[in-house]
Amino acid sequence: MKIEVFKSKIHRVTVTGADLNYMGSITIDADLLKAANIIPGEKVQVVNINNGERLETYVIEGKAGSGEITLNGPAARKVQKGDVIIIISYALMDFEEAKKFKPTIIFPDEKTNRLK
Repeated sequence: MKIEVFKSKIHRVTVTGADLNYMGSITIDADLLKAANIIPGEKVQVVNINNGERLETYVIEGKAGSGEITLNGPAARKVQKGDVIIIISYALMDFEEAKKFKPTIIFPDEKTNRLK
């Protein structure tokens, strides 16, 4: 049996942009992606601390060291620049493997979105 489990989390980063006219997705600083074990194209859940919105989208890699967190396309309607969000990814794995799995959680600086 396979189950879906929490794989990675970028805990509390600040939205730097919201681009309604972009095709869709979330752009995330490459340094954060690497540290959180998330890859471009991966499905993520975005949880907005400011308004309680939750959405799913896919990841686009942003410039390393930029601190960029931009919601694109329709997702841009659910956030505003300056909102604090949590980005979560999940993985399907065997039930027994999931019991031993340890997720990756990072806590960037909430003001700069850079690794501490």
